[in-house]
Amino acid sequence: MGKRGREIVKLDVDELIGLLNKAFADEWLAYYQYWVGAQVAVGPMRGAVVAELMEHANDELRHAGMLVERIIQLGGDPLLTPETWYDETNCGYETPSDPSVKALLDQNIKGEQCAIDVYDKILKLTEGKDPVTYNMALEILEDEVEHEEDLQALVEDMMIAKDLY
Repeated sequence: MGKRGREIVKLDVDELIGLLNKAFADEWLAYYQYWVGAQVAVGPMRGAVVAELMEHANDELRHAGMLVERIIQLGGDPLLTPETWYDETNCGYETPSDPSVKALLDQNIKGEQCAIDVYDKILKLTEGKDPVTYNMALEILEDEVEHEEDLQALVEDMMIAKDLY
């Protein structure tokens, strides 16, 4: 941990670490939700949906890495067991019990909307108080907004394709 790097943060660092750990839990659960959904997906446009789910899974894993790095920089400890992810998550985990591509897309759109809210909150908290965390949260938020848009576009494409047949 860099002492000066922590000192320049103009807010309660322990509270911030707590928020970052909650987001870290969200990212791991989102990663798994995307990954396992891609494995079980069935239905129209399956190939396009699976490709998108796997791309998003990789992004969520990258986000988890960014968060853990920042948590450690701030002198915190990341959540070390998957069991704690369920206790700390903001957005939860939806089991893909219905493997239809439409159901999977709807589940993940809901997850992305929650993630957008989480990172918007972190941005508002850190703006002008912690530029490092702010910039990280902004980068992740941009990805989450793009994910929501990608998934909604797939749903729209499915509806158009359905109407054509």
